[in-house]
Amino acid sequence: MSTLQQPAAGPTAPATVTEATTTQGDPRARRTRASRKAAQPVDGRKVKRSGLLTAVMVVFVVYSFAPLFYLLVNSTKTQASLLSTFGLWFGGDFHLWQNIVDTLTYNDGIFVQWLGNTLLYVVVGAGGATLLATVAGYGMAKFQFPGRRAVFAIVLGAIAVPGTALAVPTFLLFSQVGLTNTPWAIILPSLISPFGMYLIWTYAVEAIPTELIEAARMDGAGEFRIFFTIALKLLAPGVVTVLLFAVVATWNNYFLPLIMLSDPKWYPLTVGLNQWNAQATGSGAEPIYNLVVTGSLLTIIPIVVAFLFLQRFWQSGLAAGSVKA
Repeated sequence: MSTLQQPAAGPTAPATVTEATTTQGDPRARRTRASRKAAQPVDGRKVKRSGLLTAVMVVFVVYSFAPLFYLLVNSTKTQASLLSTFGLWFGGDFHLWQNIVDTLTYNDGIFVQWLGNTLLYVVVGAGGATLLATVAGYGMAKFQFPGRRAVFAIVLGAIAVPGTALAVPTFLLFSQVGLTNTPWAIILPSLISPFGMYLIWTYAVEAIPTELIEAARMDGAGEFRIFFTIALKLLAPGVVTVLLFAVVATWNNYFLPLIMLSDPKWYPLTVGLNQWNAQATGSGAEPIYNLVVTGSLLTIIPIVVAFLFLQRFWQSGLAAGSVKA
């Protein structure tokens, strides 16, 4: 009579029915299996965890969100409670809606006019800068012409020059032609974006195959048709990236409007809120810190919404061209 062979014990031996039944209902065994599974390499690579990096990221998150939390908390306070309560927590009654109404109606609704001015500068200035950077970057990437290397050097040099260094020469130039204290004093300098042009240039080199352009030319398509029907669709992630950078730069522009504009009716939000903040100093001071904080909160909402809406294109645009195929 033959006897049954027992399975050999070893690290690779399968679990018996009794072992499987026992461990299936044991929570500790399930946790052990889960921890072993989590520790397994992913795609052949070991997953490394660093407590130091986690702590650094937590610090960065707190550093990034603390100002937003401060604005949200203090926009709910009155002028008196703003100065008498802890800045990072709510105090007293909830006055957010009343502060919003007071901000929008203060001084005959000048805040709404400043918001309209900012939108004008962003739509025309940032939109125009994105269009010009896209056209110029595409041309630099896909066309060969004399002086191309010199243009490349000029663009890199222009990126290295900070905008504040050009503000005073721009003011002197515009004052000679009578454009100061007009919207054009803000819009025209905003149309120039060397960094945006460089981004489109580097992105278009990899995003648009030269063979595709040549095939379109052989089919009889003109250069404008190729650009608007083929190239622009392929450049969409890069265009949105440049648009986001231009919108943020124009929305937060402060120094150029400060020296270019003297009429409050043309102020953007940055300069206008600073003027409100300055009312707390000097003779006849009239502090309205609660309106300044609430206005700052209303100011960042459009830019946050735009960033959240465009971030998927932004991430794609930054990653493009970083890996060689």
